[in-house]
Amino acid sequence: MNYFVVDAFAETPFTGNPAGVCIPDTPLPEAAMQSIAAENNLAETAFVEPREDGDYNLRWFTPAVEIDLCGHATLASAFVLHEVLGAGKGSYRFHTKSGPLIVTPKNELYEMDFPAWSARQVEITPEMRRAVGYDILEAHLNRDLFLLLENEAAVREYQPNFAAIAAVPDCFGLVITAKGGDCDFVSRMFAPKMGIPEDPVTGSTHSTLIPFWAARLGRDALTARQLSPRGGTLYCENCGERVKISGRARLYLKGELFA
Repeated sequence: MNYFVVDAFAETPFTGNPAGVCIPDTPLPEAAMQSIAAENNLAETAFVEPREDGDYNLRWFTPAVEIDLCGHATLASAFVLHEVLGAGKGSYRFHTKSGPLIVTPKNELYEMDFPAWSARQVEITPEMRRAVGYDILEAHLNRDLFLLLENEAAVREYQPNFAAIAAVPDCFGLVITAKGGDCDFVSRMFAPKMGIPEDPVTGSTHSTLIPFWAARLGRDALTARQLSPRGGTLYCENCGERVKISGRARLYLKGELFA
């Protein structure tokens, strides 16, 4: 099958989040998709299946599990269809476990229409403090655990303790976030229990971060940066029950898989 690696949310080469994109000739069994994702060993591998109605089915796998929402691999899939395979559509509609997702090419950016997720505030626990080692101002939980830190420096300088992060119960991943300096807000995301020690740039967590920071900052158009070693920039808009997440992408690799 055709296989591509795309750096999503990348402003320059070797930044952003690398996503694998597979375009199978025929539908694959779930076990085969999971094995391919484990072999690829990227944060996520996307599997894109064209539909008769002109839309696409889309699934995402980490090296360990299938997940319900992934931003960077959705952006990468639309980039491959539009820029590499020349589908030439005004927008791309993907059917996923999180419902229909639409990606629209806009000049150099790809704008994703995603669900807005809320998170409930929870008590700060000793496990959270051990995992972070900085003062935690607030904790919020949905699929992921979001910890509000005092400033951007705390997010940037954090040295992850993966064993302590994995010991925090009841969360897919741990996100640390703070108000930004030269952007509106910053974050980092860790999911060692799911086979992702640190995710370079995480579109799906911004389904929660965008409404959170829009309410805090009093505006709906926001610029975010994820401060992983690779780093990435996301252009965000709060739209009530939906959010829009935009970013650039760069093709790193194309080839064939023999599986």
